[in-house]
Amino acid sequence: MTTTPKFDRRMLEALVCPNTNQVLRYNAEAQELVSRAAGLAFPIRDGIPIMLVDEARQLSDDESTKK
Repeated sequence: MTTTPKFDRRMLEALVCPNTNQVLRYNAEAQELVSRAAGLAFPIRDGIPIMLVDEARQLSDDESTKK
């Protein structure tokens, strides 16, 4: 049985959105780092955040305004 490595939340202290240089929010359920300022969600794969704008998902209007 293999398990997916978990994202180390301490990385949030060092990571910022590559588009806006703003803080990111960790969405554990979706395994994403969310930048509301940019309206993007960056995927986390095998415990590694993929901080490429081309790989990010565009947030819906509802997601962009959630607190």
